[in-house]
Amino acid sequence: MNNNFKMVAKTMFGFEEILAKEIRNLGCANVTEGIRSVTFEGDTGFMYKANLCLRTAIKIIKPIHTFSVRNEDELYKKIYAMEWSEYLSVDTTFAIDTTVNSENFTHSLYVSQKVKDAIVDKFRDMDGSRPDVDVKTPDVRINIHINTDFCTVSLDSSGRSLHHRGYRTATNIAPINEVLAAGLLLLSGWDGQCDFLDPMCGSGTLLTEAAMIACNIPANINRKGFAFEKWHDFDQELYHKMVEVSLNKAREFHHKIVGYDKAPSAVRKAQDNIENANLSEYISIERKNFFKTEKFTENKLHMVFNPPYGERLSLDMEEFYASIGDTLKQNYPGTEAWFITSNLEALKYVGLRTSKKIKVFNSHLESRLVKYVMYEGSRKAKHQD
Repeated sequence: MNNNFKMVAKTMFGFEEILAKEIRNLGCANVTEGIRSVTFEGDTGFMYKANLCLRTAIKIIKPIHTFSVRNEDELYKKIYAMEWSEYLSVDTTFAIDTTVNSENFTHSLYVSQKVKDAIVDKFRDMDGSRPDVDVKTPDVRINIHINTDFCTVSLDSSGRSLHHRGYRTATNIAPINEVLAAGLLLLSGWDGQCDFLDPMCGSGTLLTEAAMIACNIPANINRKGFAFEKWHDFDQELYHKMVEVSLNKAREFHHKIVGYDKAPSAVRKAQDNIENANLSEYISIERKNFFKTEKFTENKLHMVFNPPYGERLSLDMEEFYASIGDTLKQNYPGTEAWFITSNLEALKYVGLRTSKKIKVFNSHLESRLVKYVMYEGSRKAKHQD
């Protein structure tokens, strides 16, 4: 008997392909890329595993009903007609998230209100009482998506965004989102097969995500909980089995993961977060100014970092980015260096030719993930080998 159902994994712009690859690697064949989303099919166990393991997913939602809709009255009637007792009871709290892309529906909060009214009225008419709304920590989070005149009603199986991994308790001025960090690492080709350096590590997010990828540790193993744990049909035994199966796929890591930061407070925060993630044995952090460092290994080095963009920190960006280029060129032979920046003007002062440039977003900031290859010896000598 096939118990598979459709699911949608939401992600960030530019991560669709790597998220689709992650889903396939988990064992799903029917995968379709969308815009900031990937659609796939699986059973309940796979839904648990997707929330637990996917590094570049922000949410996993489960569509439960679709219909055409032209106005508010029709929306109310069709939501009212649904069998809400399958998902909610009068003792269940709920919340509604709405996204609209329609000429007929232009106000998402108004749509949410209409949907809430329909659900509440249905219970009141059936049972004489109603479930309460809790926008912060609901038992069930309902997702409404209206595109033109087509409405999809889904259950949010994740709850809080999946970038809330659970290990980060201390942050700096401009921390990088955990999903963004994992996506940048995967886009850079990081697979844990060499030494790794984040020379401007801040609160240690890139280091932590790099270690979890290297050791194949489930991304959300430290998370406090998922929305599906409050669903009527939550199967605790199956969930624990998925946790066990996922943890059994962890692997040993035989290289070094190193982080530098020149701020003592950043070093302390990074160490705390890495300890929270139970990864201290794999990651070492030192208080160092990157511009005064040299490559710590004779082997291949993979470098990924998130330098200041000049958005929140006051620096001479031209001089700063020129120093990045000089340090890489003079002190880091045999290194593949990647970093993200939204300061495309400052990028010109690195003084090195990029071998790859990928458009991504850091929150609302359009950014570039850039790659510089530092060869051993000259580029000319490299090509003659």
